[in-house]
Amino acid sequence: MRLRLLPLLLLPSLAGCALGPRVPTPDTHTPAAFEAPSDVTQGGVPLDRWWSVYNDPQLQSLVDEALQNAPDARTARARLDEAIAVRSEAEDAYNPQGALQGSATESTTHTLGKAPVLNLGPLGQIPLTSSGASNQELLNFDVSWEIDIFGRRAATRGKANADLAAARFNYEATRASLAANVADQLFQARGLAIQLADAQEQARIERELARVARAKADHGLGAASDADQAESELAQSDAQVKDLESQLHAARRTLLVLVGKGVDPLDSLPAAAEAGTPPMVPATVPGELLARRPDVRQAAAELRSASGQLKLNELALFPKFTLTPGFGLTSAPEFGTNLVSDAWSIGIGLAQPILDAPLLKSEIRAQGARADQAVIAYEKAVQTAYGESENALVKLSSDEARVKLLTGGEAEARRAYDASRIRYGAGIDDLTAVLTAERTWQSAREALTGAQVAALTSSVTVFKALGGGWDPATPGEEQASR
Repeated sequence: MRLRLLPLLLLPSLAGCALGPRVPTPDTHTPAAFEAPSDVTQGGVPLDRWWSVYNDPQLQSLVDEALQNAPDARTARARLDEAIAVRSEAEDAYNPQGALQGSATESTTHTLGKAPVLNLGPLGQIPLTSSGASNQELLNFDVSWEIDIFGRRAATRGKANADLAAARFNYEATRASLAANVADQLFQARGLAIQLADAQEQARIERELARVARAKADHGLGAASDADQAESELAQSDAQVKDLESQLHAARRTLLVLVGKGVDPLDSLPAAAEAGTPPMVPATVPGELLARRPDVRQAAAELRSASGQLKLNELALFPKFTLTPGFGLTSAPEFGTNLVSDAWSIGIGLAQPILDAPLLKSEIRAQGARADQAVIAYEKAVQTAYGESENALVKLSSDEARVKLLTGGEAEARRAYDASRIRYGAGIDDLTAVLTAERTWQSAREALTGAQVAALTSSVTVFKALGGGWDPATPGEEQASR
């Protein structure tokens, strides 16, 4: 084998392969503590299954069902399976490649005219052409195997593992977001159920008020305009009931779709007219977000992938050595006999970029810029995680304070309305005073319900912002780490 030309082919590679751009180290600095109010009740609350701390069987059932059957969860699972297969594909690309090839040919020959012969004198004559059927069989097994001298396989494995880690953390982030969306939608539906129950009760009261006002007008004890105004208020309350019924219907259907049961009847998903109390949130520090938030860890994995791709682009400037062993069998007729022959071969190939080197170097510079973008994206993910967590804690503190204040205000407004209604029935107050007291109580009741639902959804936001919904100790699926 003549290998004297190989050193000449290596010279351009060894002389021109400069290192690519250096990927900067990301700044992942976080403050020591959140600048959030300290009045939020904190404790040793588990984050991996945070929905269990609400002690709400319906919530737990819906979240568990969504994580198993929801379209978003199944799509994320399929994407993770794809990433696992892509990693295996990247690994297998550096294994020996080859195919077993075979063929069989049957041919029939007819000689037209007198066939030429070879005259051997006393030994006789041998025809130089053959007539009739003949068979030929071929079997070849050619292999191609890249000899990894410069570490391409290790670089490919590192990038593939980073891509798989990014897909795994995306899978976890999708599931965590799905759990939070289910809880948020359930609490929103319950808030609408509370408002509907209040509106129905309000319509009942106003119906009774309209009846009293009409009776007083009929007996000359009140103005007919008061009865008309009371009936107008009743019509508005009935309209509000219809509007809230449609909103609750839509909220329940949306929740069914979210958990993957969009075609089930609404009766399968009751929404109780009650709002619970937000549970304790976990005591945490900003630095823990780097390990807890799946989106932050996904950004870190994508940075590793970008750096790995940059390494592969740099290695593309180096030569590729390929070992090509082969084996073949041939069975064919010759001179009236069926001969079987075998052939063995082995070779080595070399591919060295020459004219395409400028293009490869341009790709290195472009990938270096992509790696810089991945660094910036990682830094942004860290800052976003900190900002979202702090804002969620501040919002929860505010909502809990609002609930405490509005609870007392709603009770006082209800007492004032009850007293005004009694005075109107006794002829002490006019209808305007009753309606004013009613509107004040209705506004206070709506504000309290809104604050209660907001406090519940804010607590869900806190759990999500702190990286709840998965267990970093056993991330995703075990096969993703194999």
